Amino acid sequence: MSDLVSQPSASQQGRPQSPPVEPPLALRVTGTTRPRLWPSVILVGLMWLLILVPGWVDPGSMSHFLGMFYGPIFGILTLAGWWFFASRVGWSDRWQLPLAFLIAVILAGLLAHPSFYMGLLLFGLPVVLTLSVGWLVLTLWLSWPIRRAGLLVLFVVGWGSCDLFRFDGIAGSMQSEISWRWSPTAEERFLAERGEATGFVANQAVELTLQPGDWPGFRGPRRDGRLVGVRLATDWDKNPPRLLWKQRVGPGWSSLTVIGQHLFTQEQRDQSEVVVCYDTETGKERWVHADQERFTELVAGPGPRATPTFHEGKLYTMGARGTLNCLDAATGKKLWSRNLVADTKARIPQWGFSSSPLVHAGLVSVYAGGPDGKGLIAYRIQDGEIAWTAGKAQHSYCSPHLAQIDGVEQILFCSDFGLEAFDPIRGTLLWDHQFSTNGMARVVQPALLGERDILLGTWMNKGTRRLRLTKADPWKLEEIWNTTAINPYYNDLVLHQGHLYGFDGIFLTCVNLDEGEKRWRARGYGNGQVLLLADQDLLLVLSEQGDIALVPTDPTAHKPIARMKAITGKTWNHPTIAHGKLFVRNGEEMACFALSAP
Repeated sequence: MSDLVSQPSASQQGRPQSPPVEPPLALRVTGTTRPRLWPSVILVGLMWLLILVPGWVDPGSMSHFLGMFYGPIFGILTLAGWWFFASRVGWSDRWQLPLAFLIAVILAGLLAHPSFYMGLLLFGLPVVLTLSVGWLVLTLWLSWPIRRAGLLVLFVVGWGSCDLFRFDGIAGSMQSEISWRWSPTAEERFLAERGEATGFVANQAVELTLQPGDWPGFRGPRRDGRLVGVRLATDWDKNPPRLLWKQRVGPGWSSLTVIGQHLFTQEQRDQSEVVVCYDTETGKERWVHADQERFTELVAGPGPRATPTFHEGKLYTMGARGTLNCLDAATGKKLWSRNLVADTKARIPQWGFSSSPLVHAGLVSVYAGGPDGKGLIAYRIQDGEIAWTAGKAQHSYCSPHLAQIDGVEQILFCSDFGLEAFDPIRGTLLWDHQFSTNGMARVVQPALLGERDILLGTWMNKGTRRLRLTKADPWKLEEIWNTTAINPYYNDLVLHQGHLYGFDGIFLTCVNLDEGEKRWRARGYGNGQVLLLADQDLLLVLSEQGDIALVPTDPTAHKPIARMKAITGKTWNHPTIAHGKLFVRNGEEMACFALSAP
């Protein structure tokens, strides 16, 4: 019986035997079936939608920022879940390949340029994830050992390539500025060229006084970006602004102050934060005052942020690390100096001290952001001694704003709290209005409308409010309207004939002042700045790309009439017009144009 069972049947003896069937190569090598890839393709697509779509729909908004930041995090977390629990890859590879991925990230971080650490998340991570999934999808016909080796190469090359770049900041719409790591920065090019430049203009140490046509500080004499008594030619095909000089400048976001033939600004020169006086006719230096300080951060880069203020022969300047100087405007000689951090126990803001000093009634006031009611601080201009401290401000990039409301002189200040008004002499609080930013930056100045109304705006879709003040005990405050038709960030507003004009993100926008309703909005300037030529009903717009344009203050439509290139590079600084000349600068270049009369 046993022999019968062990012998093949007659039919089996006459039939050829088939070779044993071998498992698929993936099964033989890793003990798995072929990886399941379709979920990974969907997850990569969702990651890129999160990263890109908010920026297309609402550039520069909070949703844009959150998409850029959390899109890559969504990608790595969901793809990790797919890889470990649904990819069908062998268990040894499920752990060993992520470990190799992590080692490549750590090595890239150790070798990356210091400015590019965030770039590893925002750019490196989504690109390497996409390349890895793309490699698996496009190599289905290859054996698993080759595909595994390809992934390892992608990890090394993808993350290693991140070490070739430098992060130079972001534009207003959150577009990143990336350069080759070893290419010279704008500051390095400036310092190299300056080393070959000739010396100073002979300085005539005469006392400077304010004259008609001067531009004594941030956004003009009233800090409102409004210019009167000036008319210029608008046919730039026949009479364009004529370039008088153009030159490199050290980085910084200070605007330009003009007194006669003296042009004042602030910039960074290596480890020195400097106040510079240039000659308006030639662009050559008259004098330089330097403080051994350097401030830099990833978004805007290095350099001081505030604009010098001229008052009665003296120049008041605020450095990004909190140094307040009083200088002789003719010679640059330091008369006195204070440090806000030492005086108020404040912390240096994330983007540096940016408050342009306000001089009034023998005092100079600036934002400090110190604890215990030291949001604003005022010093005596004679000796720099502290006169008063006041206010709830803990976070602000605004400047003190002098106003007369319902017949009462006061200093307005915008901050994370909202809007506060102080007596200029004693610093006592007159009234306040809470309009919290929930930790976000407040940058724009309040805009005064008539004798009792104030516009207060901020970004991230928090909108703009029109407030009405009435002198009483206590002051009466009424909110006339609140609109999200314009959400100004660091782009100040101008008011003209019942309408406001300014930037809502990348959109130049017109809003009716009676109801707060939008009249029009237009692209094409990035996050620019606006100067009002009131006598001609014109806006002079300085675009984020360094173009200058003329736009009529027409509430029915956006109808630009002239445009030309002025300077190159990201331009956030306010333009200045003084004595028939237009002065513009950014963190790389500065230029002066002669303006033709109409």
